[in-house]
Amino acid sequence: MSDFSMNIDADGVATIVWDTVGKSMNVMNQQGFDDLDALIDQVLADDAIKGAVLTSGKPGSFAGGMDLNIISKMKEMAGDAPARGLMDGLMATHAILRKIERAGMDPKTNKGGKPIAAALPGTALGIGFELPLACHRIFAAPNPKAKIGLPEIMVGIFPGMGGTTRLVRKMGAMGASPFLLEGKLSDPARAKAAGLIDEIADDPVAAAKEWVLSEPKIVKPWDEKGYKMPGGAPYHPAGFMTYVGASAMVNGKTQGAFPAAKALLSAVYEGALVPFDTAIKIEARWFTNVLMNPSSSAMIRSLFINKEALEKGAVRPAEVSDQSVRKVGVLGAGMMGAGIALVSALAGIEVILLDQSQEAADKGKDYTATYMDKGIARKKATPEKKEAVLAQITATTDYNALAGCDLIVEAVFEDVAIKAEVTKRVEAVVDAECIFATNTSTLPISELAKASARPEQFIGIHFFSPVDKMLLVEIIKGAQTGDRATAKALDFVRQIKKTPIVVNDARFFYANRCIIPYINEGIRMVAEGVQPALIENAAKQLGMPLGPLQLVDETSVDLGVKIAKATKAAMGDAYPDGAVDDVLFWMADEGRLGRKANAGFYAYDDKGKRGLLWDGLAGKYPTSDAQPDIIEVQHRLMFAQTLEAVRALEDGVLMDIREGDVGAILGWGFAPWSGGPLSWLDIIGAPYAAERCDALSEKFGARFATPALLREMADKGQSFYGRFAPAAPAA
Repeated sequence: MSDFSMNIDADGVATIVWDTVGKSMNVMNQQGFDDLDALIDQVLADDAIKGAVLTSGKPGSFAGGMDLNIISKMKEMAGDAPARGLMDGLMATHAILRKIERAGMDPKTNKGGKPIAAALPGTALGIGFELPLACHRIFAAPNPKAKIGLPEIMVGIFPGMGGTTRLVRKMGAMGASPFLLEGKLSDPARAKAAGLIDEIADDPVAAAKEWVLSEPKIVKPWDEKGYKMPGGAPYHPAGFMTYVGASAMVNGKTQGAFPAAKALLSAVYEGALVPFDTAIKIEARWFTNVLMNPSSSAMIRSLFINKEALEKGAVRPAEVSDQSVRKVGVLGAGMMGAGIALVSALAGIEVILLDQSQEAADKGKDYTATYMDKGIARKKATPEKKEAVLAQITATTDYNALAGCDLIVEAVFEDVAIKAEVTKRVEAVVDAECIFATNTSTLPISELAKASARPEQFIGIHFFSPVDKMLLVEIIKGAQTGDRATAKALDFVRQIKKTPIVVNDARFFYANRCIIPYINEGIRMVAEGVQPALIENAAKQLGMPLGPLQLVDETSVDLGVKIAKATKAAMGDAYPDGAVDDVLFWMADEGRLGRKANAGFYAYDDKGKRGLLWDGLAGKYPTSDAQPDIIEVQHRLMFAQTLEAVRALEDGVLMDIREGDVGAILGWGFAPWSGGPLSWLDIIGAPYAAERCDALSEKFGARFATPALLREMADKGQSFYGRFAPAAPAA
């Protein structure tokens, strides 16, 4: 059964309907391209057909993008020449889109041809927007929930089906840059204002048909003689400045760590120097270059395939019925509790926000009011929406208000005794079926569950701050946590539109277990005399969003001191981070507690704006005359994190390697270009990783010792995804 069908009305207008079989949103596959190509041939060959309208059979959307399996199939079919297979496959699809664009026009005179319009009922992403860009006019329904754009850069590739070349020729390099380099998405109104689409119509199909019958001019500007690129070509004075500035901007933002951004910029610059058809070939070559880079495959796998799988319940207990949350009790109205209340209310869940004082509870609810006010100011919300969201939240001090809650999320002070008292008070009020979750970031779940009369219904739900912005939620199973509690937590995370990972209980769980060594390695290097700027810039050139010293400032030095003291008390003589504590404790004694104190590893002005690294650091920890190679610094920072990820897998804390990679990128921004710590180890190979660990451990100590699992994999020539990737579900 074909994904594309066509009917011809009495006026001679063909309507081509895209309706992918078995999908809620259209996704382009190879058969779809073939079917569309055949229908376009029919439109152009039949004299009775005056033109065509391309639309969707899915309510509220046009298309969600490409089936990325096409890429792997192109590689496989080419055998020993995967790059040639990709290039040939890409040029074949370009030919289809170019056929739509030229629509039978005479190549010399641009005469003739049949108008082909796109009618978008809603969301159009990736190839779902590149295809309309090849049409002669784009109509869209006034669907405020629709998203239109090219988000490919967010998953490690760029628009490679003509979207890059067409959008730059349509809008100019500067105008197209936020949509190409940032993956900016727009609703129809903003898309029209930006020039992405042409018209908004209540009935886009009817409007498109009317336009087709109006005998419109259909030649694209770039196919006409005398075409000048908006903003100027690279050799034009204005265009020259644009491209020089764009290069500086891209490299400043990416630090050279993201190959797709550089390839995109190269395709834009080189393509702007030549005619359109040559520019398409250039785009295809750079797209092939990116697809052949292992970084691209790793990013696609982690940020698209695996992230989507986790959000759809890949690790959810299958035998447990739907556990969607109706009423959630949030204990503690501080920053975390207020954020949890906000995202829950936005999801339409009734919220009881409880704190010790009414003033504190009200302040927590005010966080939602402020958030909605900002949305109103940006025209992303309305006063009515604000009132509806606020009506979902009841701020109170009364534990009896928790009656009827089917989920409790506790976000009180990080103290075992306080959490135990709160647990008992809640369980005296709520129904026996209620699931109790703690938002602790460090305290063992199994220990906290001892205060519960129902430990099988006790679970950890670790949010990251700020809750409304951070995409990851870490769900932690205690020793006695049951499947229903796990399913409840996962269904709740799905409701609030976050990405979940599920891990077993252990000190620091998974995320903090990996990020703390990263921070500690940076601080340890300060004590060794490594220039702080070298540490920070080495991290940023790895693609880390924050260097370890800036990350300490953001999370606060005194929090680091508190964690260090608690860890030392728990580990005793086995505690390995004394050298780190010397620096951290001294900073705390100096009152340099981080951003919140306007003083930390960085200097800050009176308004709290971060400046340069604090020059007083050198007085206590002078830099050495001989500085290490940047690669050595980067390997110390990378292996400090990745080895903990391997140990978490060894120890059974990580139960699914997909969660290890997705959690690392979304949780603390681990070098997204790598696809995550385990993907990075696959890129460099287990033998080389073990070799580097041996060298690092010999020079810097046992924290870099090669884990037994990694050593075994190196000896056997195995990869993590080759050995541990979950089996694909049966078709």
